[in-house]
Amino acid sequence: MTRDTMVRGLVWALVSAAAYGFSGPLGAAFLEAGWSPGLTTLMRIAGAALLLLPVMIVLLLRHPLDRTGTRKVVVFGVAAVAGVQLCFFQALQYLSVGVALLLEFLAPVLLVGWTWLTTRRTPSAITLAGCLVALAGLVLVVDPFGPQRVELVGIAWGLASALCVCVYFLLPGGSGEGQIPPLLMISGGMLVGAVTLGTTSLLGITRVEVGEATGTLAGAELHWMALLAMLVVLATALPYVTGVIAIRLLDTRVASFVGLSEVMFGVIAAWLLVAQAPSVIQFLGGGLILGGIVLIRRAENRAAATPSEVAAEAAGSQASQENSGSPGRTSPDA
Repeated sequence: MTRDTMVRGLVWALVSAAAYGFSGPLGAAFLEAGWSPGLTTLMRIAGAALLLLPVMIVLLLRHPLDRTGTRKVVVFGVAAVAGVQLCFFQALQYLSVGVALLLEFLAPVLLVGWTWLTTRRTPSAITLAGCLVALAGLVLVVDPFGPQRVELVGIAWGLASALCVCVYFLLPGGSGEGQIPPLLMISGGMLVGAVTLGTTSLLGITRVEVGEATGTLAGAELHWMALLAMLVVLATALPYVTGVIAIRLLDTRVASFVGLSEVMFGVIAAWLLVAQAPSVIQFLGGGLILGGIVLIRRAENRAAATPSEVAAEAAGSQASQENSGSPGRTSPDA
């Protein structure tokens, strides 16, 4: 991976995390106006699916999906779009918000463990240190201290949401031949996610309740359609698209840890839009998250540089032996 590719990937990942950060205040405006979480999420995903539908049609005509591609889009839509939302809101019925967030954002650590298991290569000390530093920062930002509501079934739902986040980072990875275009993955996934959430609503798994016609955001009363437009465009379509582009450019683990900054951006968005000023501890947590990301990026850069360095050393050694005569043969000057 070149330095230019890394920088572009980090920029896309930070744009995605910042956009995701606005979903909290925008979603809270609906909830405070009496809209149920299930209906708010369904409108959010269905709106994004409708917005991206023309894109999906055009891309399907240019890049028809085979059976494997169709399966990937379906899995992405069910897990990375609908599953994340559904499992998180189910967890909130049994857990405090801070605990539910901590469980969901265990995904980067699960990805490190998955890589460790599948490659049988122990992560470097720098990678493990970055994991610990980033997770410590996450704990400080979400502030789960104090009396908490924790039930075993809620922990199960929270871990399920983390697994769905892993699918979000793993499935679109890679940039080789046969990869599904990012916009096709997102637009198709949104449609599958909307159908999935619509089905869970009809089955009564998620509650559907309509609230007031207006909601409050940044001290202003806005019609629910204006709030929904911002939720769909700014906090759903934009972060999903930029996030998948970032995953294609970055190592999956680096992209997932950059995604932890979503919590920090969410705190900043709440500060700007709903006057919830972050504490000094939360600022410190944000700094630790960034520090963990830097450590993990450094570890990935070292890992990428190692093969070329080894090859260079081997070439240098061979050239040295050819010039001086190798121990196993007679020198021309002998």
